[in-house]
Amino acid sequence: MNHSLGMAIETLVAILLMLTIFYCVMLNKRLTRLKADEHSLKAVIGELITATEIAERAIGGLKLAVRDVNENLGSQLAAATQMSDQLYKQLGEADNVVRRLSKIAIAARPMTGPETVVAPAAKPSTAKAVAAAAEAFSERRRSNGLAA
Repeated sequence: MNHSLGMAIETLVAILLMLTIFYCVMLNKRLTRLKADEHSLKAVIGELITATEIAERAIGGLKLAVRDVNENLGSQLAAATQMSDQLYKQLGEADNVVRRLSKIAIAARPMTGPETVVAPAAKPSTAKAVAAAAEAFSERRRSNGLAA
């Protein structure tokens, strides 16, 4: 029995050794896959780092572009506001000029009764009076430096 007990123990040890070898082979395959995945993961991480650096540079460039556009737009907006104010003042002056010319034209018309209607183009003296008034007005404006 001694001999059969030794043989059973030796067989059991051989079977356990085979199971250990099989398990080691499986672990080796898993480690090989893990190392392959590690290399792939390192490559992906490297690509992500490169993409991040490119994106950071692009963002820096965009920030500079936005700053330049903001400064440019601010100066153009200020110039547009100034131009708008200037046009508003010139419109006011033009309104005054039209009012004065209307007064001059009305004053230059001969007085007629309600039954007689005279066309402004029919009287040469009316046109001459308006032209003379406009010329005098433009000469005054030129002397002040306001005429174009």
